[in-house]
Amino acid sequence: MFFAPKEKGQGLVEYALILVLVAIVVIVALMILGPLIGNVFSTINDSLESFSS
Repeated sequence: MFFAPKEKGQGLVEYALILVLVAIVVIVALMILGPLIGNVFSTINDSLESFSS
């Protein structure tokens, strides 16, 4: 009974660490895949421009 508040705070810290880890993974994935995705959208945009003119 004396350890209940400590465990609740520990759970909160664990959720925060998981959230930080997920954010880091997303940032790294966007840094790696960002230029690739940009090139895909540029190719689509170029093909749409040539189609409309």
